[in-house]
Amino acid sequence: MASTNLSHLSSSSNSSLQSTNFLSPLHHQSTNPIKASFLSPKTLSKPSLSIPQSLNNKSSSSISSGNPISELIYSNKQCPDAPFSDFDKPREECGVVGIYGDPEASRLCYLALHALQHRGQEGAGIVAVNNGLLQSITGVGLVSDVFNEAKLNQLPGDSAIGHVRYSTAGASMLKNVQPFVAGYRFGSVGVAHNGNLVNYKALRAMLEDNGSIFNTGSDTEVALHLIATSKAGSFILRIIDACEKLEGAYSMVFLTEDKLVAVRDPFGFRPLVMGRRSNGAIVFASETCALDLIEATVEREVFPGEVVVVDKDGVQSLCLMSHPEPKQCVFEHIYFALPNSVVFGRSVYESRRAFGEILATEVPVDCDVVIAVPDSGVVSALGYAAKAGVPFQQGLIRSHYVGRTFIEPSQKIRDFGVKLKLAPVRAVLEGKRVVVVDDSIVRGTTSSKIVRLIREAGAKEVHMRIASPPIIGSCYYGVDTPSSEELISNRMNVEEIREFIGSDSLAFLPLDSLRKLLGNDSMNFCYACFSGKYPVQPREIKVKRVGDFLDDGLNGSLDSIDGGWVQAPRIQKVENFTRKR
Repeated sequence: MASTNLSHLSSSSNSSLQSTNFLSPLHHQSTNPIKASFLSPKTLSKPSLSIPQSLNNKSSSSISSGNPISELIYSNKQCPDAPFSDFDKPREECGVVGIYGDPEASRLCYLALHALQHRGQEGAGIVAVNNGLLQSITGVGLVSDVFNEAKLNQLPGDSAIGHVRYSTAGASMLKNVQPFVAGYRFGSVGVAHNGNLVNYKALRAMLEDNGSIFNTGSDTEVALHLIATSKAGSFILRIIDACEKLEGAYSMVFLTEDKLVAVRDPFGFRPLVMGRRSNGAIVFASETCALDLIEATVEREVFPGEVVVVDKDGVQSLCLMSHPEPKQCVFEHIYFALPNSVVFGRSVYESRRAFGEILATEVPVDCDVVIAVPDSGVVSALGYAAKAGVPFQQGLIRSHYVGRTFIEPSQKIRDFGVKLKLAPVRAVLEGKRVVVVDDSIVRGTTSSKIVRLIREAGAKEVHMRIASPPIIGSCYYGVDTPSSEELISNRMNVEEIREFIGSDSLAFLPLDSLRKLLGNDSMNFCYACFSGKYPVQPREIKVKRVGDFLDDGLNGSLDSIDGGWVQAPRIQKVENFTRKR
């Protein structure tokens, strides 16, 4: 492939925490005959039928010379240190949104990102298309921090993609906030990605050896370079060619001057749903709660291994590759997704309530009151209380108003980070035998502090019930988990953990019971963090962590995770998969 020169993209920063950028194609591209035939429903096997829909958008693309990707748009201004995290929990990497065919696409994208704020609170961004121009606004902080009326007025057009994420700490934070926008010799493209690539280092090394220049530390940039260097004839073929080289988890939305494309990896690790508004606009989002907010009707999930192309000719569904048995992340139902979402075809609320009922049935204990660790433990606690016939009470009050930073008094306060977030209610706890339901235990440090808080409020007994199996393995598919050495369930048995956290009893949701609850769908879920069996084995000795190393509201030492790279397991157990019949 002939090499191409870098074309400089205009960029202007609105503040030290935000960047606004434009990417305008220079020339029109002639119609590609390969592209026209490729989008025919007869060309490839498809997970679903084509849905014809008349949607209007202007088409334009550019031709330039130089390196395949001209430049990823970002601001090089300094950013503040990463905020303090709330709890010792795994963290979802991000949430994505895509909208095509609505005159208020960027505003709807903004609202949908609000609904997905729980999936990432470190940065947000939107890219919109208007008259063949891709415009990007990204910033550090919550969606409401990054966007206002003036910002949204700078994002006209009827197509947009958006992203919320957890990011890395320090000065590199802003440039890693998505969506990314890049220009290459056939046009310009924006991308938002939820997931994590397990072969990122190998792909990056290969691309750099061939002359690619990287501007970020994000694995998402690899996908852009692969698209740019592909020898396939059309943009859609280039996406498929690139994705066939990716290993791991990816639910992505791409935006060009005339198309919106959604792609999900063959295992379907991370969720991605498709909906439609009453005016015919097509919407993609990580969770159905985002579609609910903008009054879009859920049509279906994007299938594992599927590429969905939306343009002025309608919706086309294409098969990325022959996909194995799906391995959807079960932690979406345990912790990540909102209770009002439907994820992988199942109600998150009903799943969590059932988890609590199983705990009450299989590991009961005499108690006077059931409380939850808010917010993610609430629904499971309701299920436990109903099944056990014991009242549910609000024994812990969570503060939703703690800022991104706080100042600790010179005289140290014990469990300061947890006390800022959670306050025990003495009237509920004093003199009572208390069951505390939480969604998971990761390092165990937060659980020990919560038990201590409840005892100090006068509880007679404290019994911990965890609505997930013990976490014994790190996740490599888009979830921020500590290294295996830091996971308490990988180092201790249940009794040792009980002694460590100081509770009177401790029980986890049995893995077999979780599988039984999921029924015929149980084989379609990934349990790697509970079993140590990885559907896609990490190819490298070390795998890049997804987020910051934070614990209990205080920054941890990066030394313990080798500067952000987690050791991959030496002995991998890899399940055998066959194509789903």
